[in-house]
Amino acid sequence: MLKQILHDHQNNFIPVVPFIPATDRIAAIDLSAANKAFSGEIFSDLRRFSEYILSSMQKEGALYVIGGYGELRDVYSGSSVFNATGDTLEPRRFHLGVDIWGKALTPVCAPMDGTIHSFAYNNTAGDYGATIILKHYLSGLTFHTLYGHLSLRSIERYKEGEAVVKGTEFAEFGKPEENGMWPPHLHFQIIETMGAFKGDYPGVCRYSERESYLANCPDGDLILSLNRFLDPFV
Repeated sequence: MLKQILHDHQNNFIPVVPFIPATDRIAAIDLSAANKAFSGEIFSDLRRFSEYILSSMQKEGALYVIGGYGELRDVYSGSSVFNATGDTLEPRRFHLGVDIWGKALTPVCAPMDGTIHSFAYNNTAGDYGATIILKHYLSGLTFHTLYGHLSLRSIERYKEGEAVVKGTEFAEFGKPEENGMWPPHLHFQIIETMGAFKGDYPGVCRYSERESYLANCPDGDLILSLNRFLDPFV
């Protein structure tokens, strides 16, 4: 039901990041395990990883390079956040959000009216860093949007339950030292049911758990509406 509601309202959402289709270009980027050019030598070194993202943007003359929904990635192998834990030997590698890679301090706008569900500084290397989760009501249904890898000042502005008006620039892309040690980008994720999570929700799951997580986290492009403007993968 959520997918259909979001589809029906697509033309009413405000862009989450600044983008003018008539003048700006965006390109898709493949960070999956299948992309052999994106090796451990690159993603295990923040400087080289950042250079890879920047060169991908420059190559295409793109304001952003985006992708990642339903993508199986090796990039998480270097962080303890995603390692196997408990009684399972399976690490988390399956990405559930859409990543928009761009410049630090890029503004982030609320695509629709909402309230601050929660926020946190998830500051382990590889994690979200500064994170905000908004709660929304649309056509009688409650759901959430998560914004990860933000600046620290993004989470200093609000209290839980505070209203965020559609179109408000309520956050911004963080620098590596405050966004979980990643090249600047936004992790955007739709979440229908939050359960007990506050200020956090898995953005990466085990491959064996992908069906249940994908059912709860539909493609972020249902709100972003950026895929229609994408140039091919770089």
